[in-house]
Amino acid sequence: MLRVICICNQKGGVGKTTTAVNISACLAMLKRRTLLIDIDPQANASTGVGFRLASGEPSIYQALIGQIEPSSIIKHTEINDLFIIPSSQSLIGAEVELVVLENRQQFLSKMIGVLENDYDYILIDCPPSLGFLTLNALVAAQSVIIPIQCEYYALEGVSALINTVQKVQNIFNEALFIEGFVLTMFDSRNNICHQVVDNVRQNLADRVFKTVIPRNVRLSEAPSFGKPVMIYDPQSTGATSYMALTKEILDAETKRNC
Repeated sequence: MLRVICICNQKGGVGKTTTAVNISACLAMLKRRTLLIDIDPQANASTGVGFRLASGEPSIYQALIGQIEPSSIIKHTEINDLFIIPSSQSLIGAEVELVVLENRQQFLSKMIGVLENDYDYILIDCPPSLGFLTLNALVAAQSVIIPIQCEYYALEGVSALINTVQKVQNIFNEALFIEGFVLTMFDSRNNICHQVVDNVRQNLADRVFKTVIPRNVRLSEAPSFGKPVMIYDPQSTGATSYMALTKEILDAETKRNC
């Protein structure tokens, strides 16, 4: 059965795209046929797996507005079971063009509906905002993973995001739930990081994943080479941490289905 997960946080620089790219890569390496959907106009998830679209080349924007079939823009990455629907800056126009249309919050859901028999997992990388595109992702998804950076203002904005998820549950998608919060950019040498981890776990309890993603040079370098860290340096602490997180997600799914 298809699982659709969106990676969401309206705060930028928290490791959202890094998390989306590397969980997708890990799922594919664990033999789950996975589609990564980049719905962020910055298109960082697309470049993170090796795709930078040329000017005028069709992207998710054309699929959302119904100009083309989504299957026509799916790209196969260098990982066997990992595919991507890339984004481009033209997606900025979707906020303006689609906002006046009826059922505008369901465009991504309809697009995914055409593809649902082809994949085990679909992951959606959202923009760093709570606007129209993120709303579409939350309506289309079954669950949300929320990255939280290990910094002083870690919980800033989290309550607003939780409230948004609850509103989407109440109005558009009652099956939506928070899969978990993942702590990112952890530096064991920094006392504030340890304090943040303790604070987040106290406030969000068992909704926080056990796996913590470290601040890691290889994680930072990998996107500039157009590769998930699992390919760029599979032995790095960043790679092993994302594999552990992915297995934690799969284990939790198994327990829910028992």
